[in-house]
Amino acid sequence: MTAVEHLTEREWEALAAAHRDRMRVWTEPRRARQARGEPHPVLDFLFTYYSHRPSLLERWHPGPSRVLAGDAAREFLRRDEYIATDDGVRLDLARLSAKRLSAVRFIRSLLAATADRPARLNCFGLHEWAMVYRLPDDEVRHAGVPLRLGGAGTDDVVESLDIRCGHYDAFRFFTEPATPRNTLSPTRATQRDYEQPGCLHANMDLYKWAYKLYPYVPAELVADCFELAAEIREMDMRASPYDLTDYGYQAIRIETAAGRAEYARAQGAFARRAAPLRTRLIDVCDILLANATL
Repeated sequence: MTAVEHLTEREWEALAAAHRDRMRVWTEPRRARQARGEPHPVLDFLFTYYSHRPSLLERWHPGPSRVLAGDAAREFLRRDEYIATDDGVRLDLARLSAKRLSAVRFIRSLLAATADRPARLNCFGLHEWAMVYRLPDDEVRHAGVPLRLGGAGTDDVVESLDIRCGHYDAFRFFTEPATPRNTLSPTRATQRDYEQPGCLHANMDLYKWAYKLYPYVPAELVADCFELAAEIREMDMRASPYDLTDYGYQAIRIETAAGRAEYARAQGAFARRAAPLRTRLIDVCDILLANATL
């Protein structure tokens, strides 16, 4: 039985304010860039590829094991997922639809399968290079951001190193000539067979799985996953073929042995940081499944 935490109105309102301030460090600059029509090749990904709205990212939600006291807690009753009890307001865990429960089961199985594998640290971020392999300059994804080594130099790196990408949502963006160069062949159907805890994208995706379960994952855990994803995204793009010096990012030169060693060290550190977040998400899934009535 999961312990239930009872929060006074003062306690949960303080948590909500702290969460809002924490996330506005990211959401307010995003809104300002949008207002100026100013794209950002690194940070936009956190709000475009990942589709959780900034307003929802800022919104605090207690998660499945907290009960909120006080009159102000009744504001949560405007949302279908909450109920009033004798102790206060909490999420109604018995109301998950069959569709949501199916998503919970998939997410849990994927996270558990990933956690059970050893981390593989030898991909060196070549997925970003494979996404521009043999592309004309005007078709490169980040318009206006030059390639550090130029088109021919980028192609040479792809052709000189083994590509070992097992993350389908990266692999599916490879250019057509790069696809057969991958030593792995992940598909959507085999996603659970390929995901591994050393993969930068699998660890960024902890944020996706956290918000896919909104509002049942505590806001603090969503924020932890978001901030990890932001750090990984920066490292991912520093190791990419793009020249991001105008944006303040120093390249990790994976075309060199020293750069690949630097990449693998950082990849291992992110894998260690992601592991407890993955476990916390699995725990939330277990709570939801244990309380399901379908």
